[in-house]
Amino acid sequence: MNSASILPREVTQAKLDKRSKASTRHRASQTYTLAERVEESVALYADRPCLKYGKDQYTYAQTNQRINQVAHAGHALGLKTGDVVGLCMENRPAFLFTWLGLSKLGVKLVFLNTNVSGKPLTHAIEVTGAKLIVMGEECLGLLEKTELPADLQFWLCPDAENVASESMRARCSVNLDMACQTASTENPPAAWREGLVAGDPALYIFTSGTTGLPKAAIISHARWLITGDVMQITMDVHKEDCFYCFLPLYHGAASLSAGATAFASGASLLLRRKFSRSEFWSDVRQHQVSICQYVGEICRFLLTVPPKPNDKEHSLRKMVGAGLAPEVWEQWVQRFGEFDIFEGWGATESNTNTINVDNRVGSCGRVPFWEKTNLRLVKFDIETESHVRDENGFLQLCGPNEVGEGIGMIINMPDVVGGRFEGYTSPEATEKKILRNVFREGDAWWSSGDLLRCDEDGYCWFVDRIGDTFRWNSENVSTLEVADVLGDFPGLESITVYGVKVPGAEGRAGMAALVLQAGTVFDPAKFWALATSRLPRYAAPLYLRLAPTADMTGNYKLRKVDLQREGYDTELVTDPLYVRDDKRQTYLPLEVGNLRAVG
Repeated sequence: MNSASILPREVTQAKLDKRSKASTRHRASQTYTLAERVEESVALYADRPCLKYGKDQYTYAQTNQRINQVAHAGHALGLKTGDVVGLCMENRPAFLFTWLGLSKLGVKLVFLNTNVSGKPLTHAIEVTGAKLIVMGEECLGLLEKTELPADLQFWLCPDAENVASESMRARCSVNLDMACQTASTENPPAAWREGLVAGDPALYIFTSGTTGLPKAAIISHARWLITGDVMQITMDVHKEDCFYCFLPLYHGAASLSAGATAFASGASLLLRRKFSRSEFWSDVRQHQVSICQYVGEICRFLLTVPPKPNDKEHSLRKMVGAGLAPEVWEQWVQRFGEFDIFEGWGATESNTNTINVDNRVGSCGRVPFWEKTNLRLVKFDIETESHVRDENGFLQLCGPNEVGEGIGMIINMPDVVGGRFEGYTSPEATEKKILRNVFREGDAWWSSGDLLRCDEDGYCWFVDRIGDTFRWNSENVSTLEVADVLGDFPGLESITVYGVKVPGAEGRAGMAALVLQAGTVFDPAKFWALATSRLPRYAAPLYLRLAPTADMTGNYKLRKVDLQREGYDTELVTDPLYVRDDKRQTYLPLEVGNLRAVG
């Protein structure tokens, strides 16, 4: 959509008003929770497909029967409302059976990252207070690398695709599959979760952990229900739709957005353990997938696959996610056809968000009328990493196209879930995300840590994370914008941009870690030409690192903390390093004598 075809503000607001109305359906005090949503969906869509996995398929009725067996088995083994249970499992039907079965008992589920062991796993157990973990057999190896509390119990959920040794299986006191075999398939009595209300925690979902140990965000039953209702309205999801779920269910994007929306609409979920670049489109075509979630890097990966004549012959028509750069968006549509792309901004734990309902390329949403939202953008000084304040000490609002931090007014009204900040299991971590006395004495706002800008038409654009944007030669440099501009370099698999300290210089210089596609030979002169032609001199990366693989979270978000720590230190980095040389119009292999060869 170009500026000449921008929709009237009222048209966009009408779409957003439908989302707002859907968000008010649920109250914190109601007894309608995840369990009731599942059972209601089964009553409406009993014979419709619910879960698809490989050659297996389960209707809503069959899915509920398996869920109920977990609930009855768990109850017989002593689980009750308020208990905290960890779940460590890859994307497969048993994940949903276990999660929703224990939810029918009022158990709080801790979704554990299937890629972490050692200190991060120990941390996850400590901050949530879980005394029991249901372990997928495929994840048992994590226990060998982790020193866990002696009183921590483990239940085994077998995995025929990943059989572990008997010694590893022996660490589990219960085989959940065997316990479920003789369990009832009937809905468990609601009395088993007596006292449970929608405002109570349903899930603990960990933040992505791109900058250290992740925090356990609290997700209430009401939050899950509202997410499903709102996204069903936003994307106009129907029972004939099929979600492609390859992002990990232990993150909010999949378990909230896809999972909650499917049950709200009677749609089906196609599960894949992990994203596969080679199998993506065959999965879409085979299972008639109509909706998928994305992160920007996933779309970049798919565009690196050589074009095929049937690229536009598929059923996928809607996409929802974040991080889709304008250049990638345009290449995607040109190659794979027209889509409704719902690019959004927010976080698992956020109390405000935006979403692009107008298909405006690159935008993460629109605020047609500020009085209709609890979101505000406030001025932020990149150099001092602090908010700009007026003479009274209050924060200042950004003007059109001015970059600032996105914050959400915290609404603490009895029974109202919208605008509430549910926080983390750690009170200290929760308090750190709250700004107080922002515009007046006594107010409180959630701090996103994200830099956004909003243009004169109300469209919002994600700029960068605070701490990622840096200053060099007295100019602000957005790592995200640099990565977006350079992301289509021929043969590039992924690019991570970050700032590094340079001795004797103020601020931080730009550095980029490049991962090349197999068989690609890096041409430093061509990269220099691209960087200097598209970027101001201060923004073009000063240093390059050719990395063998991208350092990513389990949710395909690029991780920078180790890259920033190592910088261009040749004693720490064994990967090839380069430094920009403007006189020679290329990047030179980095040596001690040419650390700052830039002209």
